[in-house]
Formats: sequence, structure tokens, C-alpha cells
Amino acid sequence: MRFRLGFAVLLAALIAPVWAETTLLNVSYDVMRDFYKDYNPAFQKAYQAKTGENVTIQQSHGGSSKQALAVANGLAADVITMNQASDIDLLVGKGLVPATWASRLPNNAVPFTSVTVFLVRKGNPHKVRDWNDLAKPGLKVIIPNPKTSGNGRYSYLAAWGYGVQQPGGSAAKAQALTTAIFKNVPVLDGGGRAATTTFMQRQIGDVLVTFENEAEMIAREFGRGGFEIVYPSLSVLAENPVSVVDKVVARKGSRKQAEAYLQYLWSAEGQILAARNYLRPQNASVTKQFAQQFPAIKTFTVASVFGSWAAANKQHFADGGSFDQIYRKR
Repeated sequence: MRFRLGFAVLLAALIAPVWAETTLLNVSYDVMRDFYKDYNPAFQKAYQAKTGENVTIQQSHGGSSKQALAVANGLAADVITMNQASDIDLLVGKGLVPATWASRLPNNAVPFTSVTVFLVRKGNPHKVRDWNDLAKPGLKVIIPNPKTSGNGRYSYLAAWGYGVQQPGGSAAKAQALTTAIFKNVPVLDGGGRAATTTFMQRQIGDVLVTFENEAEMIAREFGRGGFEIVYPSLSVLAENPVSVVDKVVARKGSRKQAEAYLQYLWSAEGQILAARNYLRPQNASVTKQFAQQFPAIKTFTVASVFGSWAAANKQHFADGGSFDQIYRKR
């Protein structure tokens, strides 16, 4: 009997670590692949040192809005890390996260930001400096589809916001500018990384409109010999919110690990890794440390110009909205 009891205790000790190991699925947008390649092992090491527990992390990447829709339709994400609040708000309506999700983490659950910039071919042969230059006849501009990609949505809203806020600007002038820009878009890729492939590997287009961090990842992968980064006079602040998917973690019993995974984004190491991947950190001391790699640029938020993401989506990206009207005029 003692032998059987001792064997049972030993067996339980041997298999307990297997039971304790948790697998998290992070559903994210496509240009964040490089950041999370760096972040995930850093979190795993820190969490294992703190708790003794191993956490396996799986990733899913794609166009931001397509990813959010996949989670809404059943993809079992423990956490969702998007580039716009409306993609997480979509999950509120499905009962997957509470309406108060943004208040559960610092900075309205936005661990870092980015801005929209232009990539041009070396020497900037078309002299592209600002948003109105993207409307030049004959220019080919690569922007991902705003209906499926947060990258494309920010690009569209940045152009519109620029048109509204110029001296003498108006909604009519903003629409005219945005229409002219999208007349120059030869292909609408599904997400930001696909647009990068079109511009860099397929060599289509004179200008790629994308996030600052994606532009710098391109430089890391391809070198700086073939293109230049242009900062427009005004850009939109891309806020990258994150949330636990409550209904999923409740079912899986993974809330503790999922919350720790997101909270670590605000740690000193998480913020430094963000800065190294050219994401603008929220931590003031880290921002100061990396100040030279983030040029000053005037920005506006979606809320400041459009009222809210909900209002922007309804006016511009809903079926039959401004984007559909503009694209039909091509």
C-alpha cells in the first residue's frame, strides 16, 4: 500500500508540469509579426522565472479587421492585439469582451503607437513630400484595402484628416483629395504585409503608405539602399490596443496567463522591445532613450477629427460609405 501511494505521488509530481503548461493564442494584425517574435520569448522567460510555469504562445496574423472578424466568428484567441479600437469593440457586441475593456490596462489599453509614413524609391524621383503629392496624375500608390486592413484604414483617414485640416480645408476638399489618391492605387492588398510584398518584392508602385514600424522593418529586411522614408507634415496617430478575450480565457482557464502576457507589454523590457521594433513606447524614459529614431511629427487622433472610431467606420467604411463611393469612381 505504501509503495502504491508513493508511486502515485511520484507520478503526480512528474505529470503536474504538463498539466500546468498553458497555451495562449494571440490574434494580431500582420505587420506585428516581427515585434512578437522578439516579445514572446522575453515574456516566456520572465513569466517562467516568476511563476515556474511554462507558457506556449501561438500567433495568428492577417489584416486587422479580418482578424477581428475571425475571433468574432469563433477563432479561440486568448488575447487580441489590434491597431484600432473598433476591432476590439466588434467583440463587445459578440459578448466576448466587456465594454470596459479599454479601462483595464494603462493608456486606454494602448501599449505603444505608430504613425503613417511614405516609402518612396531611392532618390524620391517623384518628389513626394506630403499627402497632396499622392494625388499626382500617373503616380502609383500602394495602400492596403481599408475594408479589411487597419493599415489601409489609417492611411485613408490620414489623407482625409489632412484635407480637412489644411487652411481652407473642408469635407468636400478632403473627399476630392482622397478620391484622387485612390485613383492612383493599382491594387488593394488585404493587409499591410501583403502591400509591402507588392511594393518591395513585386516592385509595383512608386509610394508605399504604411506604418512607421513597418517601414523600419522593411529597412531591416531589405536594407536602405532601394528606398527612403518620407514623413508627411501631418499624420494620424495609430493607437494599437490590446485585450484579453474574456469568454475564451474563462472557458480555457487561461485568464491569469493571458493578463500577465498583456501586462508585460508595459514592463521596461516590453517597452524597450517595442522601441527596438520602431513602435513608439508609452514609457517616458524609454521614449527619451530612443528619441533619435522617432522623428517629431505633427499628428491627430481618429477621435479628434472623426469623433470616434464608430463614427469613422459608419461614415467611411460601412457598405455604401465614403470609401465605397470613392473607389467606384476610379
